[in-house]
Amino acid sequence: MTALTYRYVALTDTGLRRADNEDSGYASDRLLVIADGMGGAAAGEIASSETLNVIRQLDRDLDVDAIDALDRAVNDANKRLAQIIADDPSVEGMGTTLDALLWDGEKFAFAHIGDSRVYRLRGGELQQLSTDHTFVQSLIDEGRISAAEARVHPHRSLILRAMLGRDDNGADLSWVQPIMGDRYLLCSDGLSDMVDDPAIARALGAETIDMAATELIRLALEGGGVDNVTVVIADFVEKNTEPAEHLSSSDGRPQLVGAAASQPRPRTGDAASGDDSTFDPEELRYAPRPPSRRRRLRWTAGVVVLAAILAGAGYVAYQWSQDQFYVSAEDGRVAVFRGVQADIPGITLNHVEELTDIELASLTDFQRREIEDGIEASSKADALETIAELDVVPPTPTPAPTVPTPTTPTPTPDPAASSPAAATNAAWLR
Repeated sequence: MTALTYRYVALTDTGLRRADNEDSGYASDRLLVIADGMGGAAAGEIASSETLNVIRQLDRDLDVDAIDALDRAVNDANKRLAQIIADDPSVEGMGTTLDALLWDGEKFAFAHIGDSRVYRLRGGELQQLSTDHTFVQSLIDEGRISAAEARVHPHRSLILRAMLGRDDNGADLSWVQPIMGDRYLLCSDGLSDMVDDPAIARALGAETIDMAATELIRLALEGGGVDNVTVVIADFVEKNTEPAEHLSSSDGRPQLVGAAASQPRPRTGDAASGDDSTFDPEELRYAPRPPSRRRRLRWTAGVVVLAAILAGAGYVAYQWSQDQFYVSAEDGRVAVFRGVQADIPGITLNHVEELTDIELASLTDFQRREIEDGIEASSKADALETIAELDVVPPTPTPAPTVPTPTTPTPTPDPAASSPAAATNAAWLR
């Protein structure tokens, strides 16, 4: 079997509509990571950068199984977020997605949580290796909508799992086996929401991965650039192949981009155990910036605790969700709900707007199943019209039990009373 290694590149752009970059990306010859922060500009940057800083401690020689090391690092990163939230409650609700590929010399250990994506280009065919932890993906899995419909679904921004500093949202862990010529792409949803898979495949197949990264960013910006966009790419080649000098990874240095590059951070690799005189070159390149007065005011005012459920959509998207309606069941009766049908731990996205007197038991089996699954409506009036069209089967009245009328029994004549002997006895008795 041919021994393999890979060339790498990491690139990011703030996008056309965001003032800050909440994405963090990292690429080295051992580790590829992307994290897309959420929770507002300040909190999103903190979540992604702190998570990445913990994960990048894996960029060194390990004496344990790669997937066990990655699992432990993900848990440590989650604990780090929990500690930050405990120390500063104003960032409660911040979180981040995470995709990490840890190379053990033969294969990747893979960790995934959220809606950032990992793709593989093999033989010209693009395959998505990660599964989005989103509301629309759950609808796809249930067969209720297609992938094409998911791209334009009104609830496509709802994210169901992310790193939030809690124990109830673990990452998916698996192994990935590369072969010669494979290209791997880790990207934030700023790319996948703006560019469809065929266009991603064409760009990823460019002559070099540096060219591919530049083209992917360009396509995302041309598609609208509504979010931060970050890409991390790896290209597999035979081990000991001399790297082309024109590639950005030819110097062998790790590449750190996005929010993590502008935050104070610990050293990585073997230098992490060295003395304080050894600095990460990226720390010198990206000197920590003092917080601005505007940021201090934002921290004082607090961060709106909604982006944990909305992948960066924020308060406006939440308000939009509360203008939605659907028909479903409540306590065995048909009800109109305000909000969206999404079960997210710790967050309430819906409530009963109006409870009708229509019992589920009075509906046909088909309509009862439809109501239990939920029927979307464009407005409350539309929801009430849907209810009015239900075929309600009135309950069949149970007949009252009939009580028999009591009657006076008719005495039965005694045949012996009319006999001669009876007459004689009667006379004797007188």
